[in-house]
Amino acid sequence: TFEEFKAKYLSEMPRASAFLSHGMPYRAKNRAVPTSIDWRESGYVTEVKDQGGCGSCWAFSTTGAMEGQYMKSQRINISFSEQQLVDCSGDFGNHGCSGGLMEKAYEYLRHFGLETESSYPYRADEGPCQYDKQLGVAQLSDYYIVHSQDEVALKNLIGVEGPAAVALDVNIDFMMYKSGIYQDEICSSRYLNHALLAVGYGTEDGTEYWIVKNSWGSRWGEHGYIRLARNRDNMCGIATLASLPIVKRFP
Repeated sequence: TFEEFKAKYLSEMPRASAFLSHGMPYRAKNRAVPTSIDWRESGYVTEVKDQGGCGSCWAFSTTGAMEGQYMKSQRINISFSEQQLVDCSGDFGNHGCSGGLMEKAYEYLRHFGLETESSYPYRADEGPCQYDKQLGVAQLSDYYIVHSQDEVALKNLIGVEGPAAVALDVNIDFMMYKSGIYQDEICSSRYLNHALLAVGYGTEDGTEYWIVKNSWGSRWGEHGYIRLARNRDNMCGIATLASLPIVKRFP
């Protein structure tokens, strides 16, 4: 049932207004924003991952955004460790497999280096923190936020800067999604329960859409991705809790 699925895979995301964000509100730069973009084509996006029966979508959203920005600054496509965030960012307000928030993971990454997937592999379970400073690769200097529910701002952020961490309100129709441009008239744009990575946007037959990477394996949706209707009143909250880290090498 959806209730069982929800308990296993989803986690309530705090509302944007419910916590104090230390990120910088994104101001559109005076640069041309492409009419469509897909960062997968430039190597900014790693393979589709699978969070398994752990409510760690927030960690996958965080690593996805970090991966894109590491590629942008270092020109290396590297897969980062979700497990490190699950095990180690509790002091910053995250709750492992019981849920968390990308911006709390960013605060953790201001202080600690992020290891690669290969040095700290994913287990789909919570465990003691096994962070090894010697193996840290990337760190965060700051991050941008779009909390305005403004899809134009989100388009600017993704079009100019790269893939962004986002959160959505997903329901049973989303769970059953197979292909096409997803439209949901009943999902909330405020009460969000699942974190993902927006990797681009485009238009098909006049319908605008976002390209969003999920963490439910490559057999879900369009090879692990969903195209979500764009400029439809911030459908499912895509622009309610969006963010993008500014990444640097560690140490």
